[in-house]
Amino acid sequence: MELGPPPGGAGPAEPGPRLRGLRGDDRAASAAWLSEASAGRRAPSVAAVLPAGGSGERMGVPTPKQFCPVLERPLISYTLQALERVCWIKDIVVAVTGENMEVMKGIVQRYQHKRISLVEAGVTRHRSIFNGLKALAEDQPNSKLCKPEVVIIHDAVRPFVEEDVLLKVAIAAKEHGAAGAIRPLVSTVISPSADGCLDHSLDRASHRASEMPQAFLFDVIYEAYQQCSDYDLEFGTECLQLALKYCHTKAKLVEGSPDLWKVTYKRDLYAAESIIKERISQQICILMDAKEDEEHVGRCLEEMLKKELNHVKVTSGALCHAGRDLQQIILEQCYNFVCVNVMTSDFEETRKLLNALEESNLSILYPVVVISVHFLDYKLVPFGQKMEHLMQIKEFAKEVKKRNILLCGLLVYYPQDYFMMQSSLLCCLRMAYTGHGGWQSLSLTTGCRAERKQRNPGLSVLENPEPVFIISSYRGVKSEKWS
Repeated sequence: MELGPPPGGAGPAEPGPRLRGLRGDDRAASAAWLSEASAGRRAPSVAAVLPAGGSGERMGVPTPKQFCPVLERPLISYTLQALERVCWIKDIVVAVTGENMEVMKGIVQRYQHKRISLVEAGVTRHRSIFNGLKALAEDQPNSKLCKPEVVIIHDAVRPFVEEDVLLKVAIAAKEHGAAGAIRPLVSTVISPSADGCLDHSLDRASHRASEMPQAFLFDVIYEAYQQCSDYDLEFGTECLQLALKYCHTKAKLVEGSPDLWKVTYKRDLYAAESIIKERISQQICILMDAKEDEEHVGRCLEEMLKKELNHVKVTSGALCHAGRDLQQIILEQCYNFVCVNVMTSDFEETRKLLNALEESNLSILYPVVVISVHFLDYKLVPFGQKMEHLMQIKEFAKEVKKRNILLCGLLVYYPQDYFMMQSSLLCCLRMAYTGHGGWQSLSLTTGCRAERKQRNPGLSVLENPEPVFIISSYRGVKSEKWS
């Protein structure tokens, strides 16, 4: 059963943020892998099989762990995203139980995953993988997928696999017939005797933990499963062992990265959420409508963020060119925006930004944070008059939150003194940004008096997503929340 986005539906511009890109050698290997056809040789075809039929008993929750929400999105969706961003993986087969088939279809359609085919899972892990391989085999009736040369087997609950590891195991499998990722053992493995006493222990330095992904020549692993005994299908867990036992194929072992860990327990969901928040907090884009004589106000903000957040990429663009600049920014996987309004007190420019973000479908996969900043000189603009107009953001925020965009407003009444304005702004942004947790390193280096609750950085907006408007002057800071 092949699934994909609804016909005519626009998918997200980019599958989402990577923790890191391919390193030099891996990038060259990827280029060589993809360019074989241009040299007169057929590029190897690659597919992936994802067993997702587990019940998640160790998780201790009624929902199977692959469907547990992380930032309100099922865990398996992140794993599919990690695989489908790899352009040389042509097909992704997911084995899911019959009772969860409709749930899985809904996930594929809602998050607009591509190149996904669903098959029914077996009662064990090996039987689920075998069903996935059958869907790719040409000897099966009504098969709509082409048999690949190499097949990658991965876990539905390992969402942080990177392309470099997938590439390494695929290349090694093409050469050796089978390959798998490994990691050093964290704990010493011991063997107990029948009476519950220690029998012997293994030398930790001489052994490794078998991880996922694993890759095989398709004919090798398919033959292994066809010859596999019922006992192995029922109780076995190691695919590399099947290739060795039934096809005499010794797997090449590839050193994996620390990101290959498996979500197993409930606490792992919180760890996964923390990693995802860190990833989507690596870039901030500042969009300004300022002209030449007002530019110093927006530039002050940009310079301050670059100084305070030296581990985060801070970029800027002009609101008058938002359409053009946003396309590039979206391709760079930015999920944090500061919309600076110096010349106007309305929300026309902020509305344009929100419309562009909605049209891009950027927020389908991850929450997007937008802070609408308005600079007004308190000597020239009556406070009550402008504040009443700016409270329109309350309705905007409630509306865009339905589309996973978290909006808050920042009204800065500033004096002409540059340094006082800078201190006031720093204090405000410290209070304002709680969406992704990426700005908590901002330091409060100001004399502003501000009463605020101690919040768990990065969780406040997601756990209590009420729109916030913050009003600031160099005399103090005031925060208003809407219920």
